Amino acid sequence: MIHGRHVKLFRNGRNQSVRIPREFELPGTDAIMRKEGDRIIIEPAKRLTTLREYLATATPIDEPFPDIEDFPPDPVEI
Repeated sequence: MIHGRHVKLFRNGRNQSVRIPREFELPGTDAIMRKEGDRIIIEPAKRLTTLREYLATATPIDEPFPDIEDFPPDPVEI
């Protein structure tokens, strides 16, 4: 069930803003906003904490890597 509440829109500089009532507060300091038809959806931004989590959400790169000449390592005296 979708709960709604009437809210006021206001201008903040050149942006249109809405004050989010306490019962709709989101955790954290970042959010994702998207538009679906006439609806605006605001969701908490999921915090990616590990490289593995980021790579699981990253879009694959569809470009070939250039060939790189593989030189032998420089000799090292120990």
